[in-house]
Formats: sequence, structure tokens, C-alpha cells
Amino acid sequence: MENEKKVLLSGIQPSGDLHLGNYLGAIKNWAELSDQFDCYWFMADLHTITVRQEAAELRRRTLTQIATYIACGLDPEKNTIFVQSHVHQHAELGWVLACHTMFGELSRMTQFKDKAAKHADNINAGLFTYPCLMAADILLYQPDFVPVGEDQKQHVEICRDVATRFNHLHGDVFKVPQPYIPKAGARVMSLNQPDTKMSKSIPEGCVFLMEKPEDIMRKFKRAITDSDTERCVHYDREAKPGVSNLMSIYSAITGESYEAIEAQFEGKGYGAFKPVVGEAVVELLRPIREETQRLLADKAYLEGVYRAGAEKAAYVAEKTLRKVYKKVGFLPR
Repeated sequence: MENEKKVLLSGIQPSGDLHLGNYLGAIKNWAELSDQFDCYWFMADLHTITVRQEAAELRRRTLTQIATYIACGLDPEKNTIFVQSHVHQHAELGWVLACHTMFGELSRMTQFKDKAAKHADNINAGLFTYPCLMAADILLYQPDFVPVGEDQKQHVEICRDVATRFNHLHGDVFKVPQPYIPKAGARVMSLNQPDTKMSKSIPEGCVFLMEKPEDIMRKFKRAITDSDTERCVHYDREAKPGVSNLMSIYSAITGESYEAIEAQFEGKGYGAFKPVVGEAVVELLRPIREETQRLLADKAYLEGVYRAGAEKAAYVAEKTLRKVYKKVGFLPR
């Protein structure tokens, strides 16, 4: 067989700098999947422009994201790493799938509603139809699995619906992928709003992978814990979301159970716990930051990585696109 491994694919928009939630919730797990799967990881820059971007900054973030992926353990020899806009088949298939996606399906997408509320002065057509492009991103590579968090399953569901509809109308063209929920992915919440996922849109509660150690420590020392009178380190997501978030981060880094963490900090309170978590994060991110900086100094190497990745991705994508064009009735080139 040409490829005995099952295919797995995902991407992150370079709309902001990568943060601790991206790493513990996704990228850390991706690095562990490359021996098991044929993996495609891409910088979703086409999706990024549904919100206005500063061009030079978008280019900087895209290149930094590639370097950070590699620094986090995504070996380019084992993984296909590429930039979405470098593979023209994404946009081409996105249009075909837009013609197979219903208005009502797009209207129900929660991300459209959220972004439309945040960017009321720029509710553009791309923001509405982005699930069609996202479906193209996935279906071009005939993946078996798409790794997503529980809160992202809606995107895989609409992709599956579109693929099933296309196959019903035109015959079997697309493999209908399954969501892949990482078994150990930590759901990291904001340090100053622990009922909200860590996000670049709340920078004071977000720890960026390239952040200076002193800034990381400052954020952890200021992290919201809880207003209970006991102030004990105890895991309870409902009653103690702040300290539970810190425990989740510390457990994901150290591998210690919540019970062991509670025993270690019994009687010490939040003031002793927060800087310890901060130090663990600083040491976790130190080699990633240093390796990313080293790679960014070698732009020729990074260019070679993303060009080779795009070449492989385009080869696979073109095979799928040719089948689609034939099925819908386009003349061959």
C-alpha cells in the first residue's frame, strides 16, 4: 500500500501568538501522534483574514508559528507542515463545497455568531462561509481523523454533513472523517477569568509561548484563585474554578495527580501554590522559546520546510480536486 498509516489533519490560525492553551490542549499531543499517523499540520492563514489583519504582522506570526511547531516537537521529517494559502486547492475546493452547503447550516454555526458580535463593523461573507473552506481544508487530504476539542466538534460535524451530501449526489469521493478527541489534552482556562478558555483576546489571563519568564511569573502571581475562606489547594471545577485551573495546568506539566498536588500543598494556601505553577510553566516553555528563536534566525531552513510541506500537500490535494471537478462536470484541463 502507498500509505498504511491513517491520516490525521489539523491547523491553527496565525491570528495571534500561540499560547499555553494551544500547547497543552493541542500541539503537545500532536507531537505524540506523528509516529502513529500520517499527519498534516497547516497555518490557516486564509481563515485569518475574515478579521482585518496587518499584513506584515500576519507574515511574522505565520513564520513564528511554523518555527514554534517544530520547536514543540513536530519533526518536519515525520509531519507535513505547510501554509494554507500556499496550496491553491483549498480555495478551489472551498468554492465547490460552498455550493453544497446549505444556508441554514451556516446560520447555525456558533463561531459566526460569536465573531459577528465581536466585529459588528465587518460581518463579511467569508466570516459566514468559512465552514465551507474548513471542510475543504479537511476533505482534500481524505483524513481518517481531525483532532479537535469538545467545543470544536461542530466544525467536524458540518464537514461530515457536506461530505456525505456530496457523496450522495456524485458518488463516493470523500472519506467522511471522525473527530479525534485527545485523551490527555488539558483544557486551559484564562488566569484572570477561569470560567473562560485561555485566549489571546484576554492577554492578561493568557500565557504566550514566547513570553519572557518574568512576565509569566507576574501573570501567575496575579492569577485569580477563589474567594473561599479555607483557601486550600483542592480540585473542584464548580466551586473553585481558579485554583482548579492552576491544578490542571500543574498536573498537565508534572504528571502529578490532583490528589498528590493537594497533599503536597496541604496547609500552604494559594500564595505558595501560584508561584510554583508559574515556575513549572517557565521551565516548560524555556526550551520551546529558545529553539523557536534559533529557528527564526535560520529563515532559509524554515522556507525549505514550508515549501516542501506545500509541495507534498498540493500533490495529495490535487488528486482529490481532480476527482471533484470530474464529478461536478468540469472539462479536464
